[in-house]
Amino acid sequence: MKRFRLYVDESGDHTYHDLGNPAKRYLGLTGVAIEMEYYRTRFHPDVESLKQKHFPHNPDEPIIFHRKELINRNGAFGALADPKRNEAFASDMIAFLAGQEYRIFTVVIDKKAHSERYGKAALHPYHHCLTVLLERYREFLGEDGSHGDVMAESRGGAEDMELKRVHREVVESGLYHVSAAAFKEVFTSRELKLKKKAENIAGLQVADLLAYPLKQDILVKGGVSGVTCGAFGERICAAVRVKQGGNGRTLL
Repeated sequence: MKRFRLYVDESGDHTYHDLGNPAKRYLGLTGVAIEMEYYRTRFHPDVESLKQKHFPHNPDEPIIFHRKELINRNGAFGALADPKRNEAFASDMIAFLAGQEYRIFTVVIDKKAHSERYGKAALHPYHHCLTVLLERYREFLGEDGSHGDVMAESRGGAEDMELKRVHREVVESGLYHVSAAAFKEVFTSRELKLKKKAENIAGLQVADLLAYPLKQDILVKGGVSGVTCGAFGERICAAVRVKQGGNGRTLL
């Protein structure tokens, strides 16, 4: 039986502050589900090869893919200021994303609309998105006849404890329309694994690179005005669209 891991990262603000600002209004959560043996033998090594090809470095001091640092050309990514090197890297990154085997799930919440509808009863945006993401992942595992667990980027302290609580409650108690037994049948652990991207977790780094453009793509497709993916974002979305499947895109 195949075993998967869902690597989760977010794009956007997880609070209800400044909701009149379009940049703050939407939160997206993206999960990348990868079969673990494939991850060990192909996915992770290919991520490291991509790094070494474009940003040669000592493996003892690994380069960490982080979208903001790539965009801002920070550190080793300063090499991308050269247009030719930037395009070479972009092309290889797109080829990597298109060629790997994985499944993507993205959940986006309109926090302003949710807050206006539910008032003080409005759910925590990140927790709500995570619950929906777990539901979609469970459905995928069940249809595939596989098992799996979940790893998210560590947010630190109390926030990590809250994320663990939400994950544990979903697996142990189920949801209104999905029983706890259905989750326990396919989830290998009730505990959410949390790691920092600085620990060089390839799955979390790829989730980080995908989270923003996939959130923007869902908003564009949902008819939200003034939203764009950007030229490179559109290339990423086109490369991975087939990996999203029927339940891979959700706008709450």
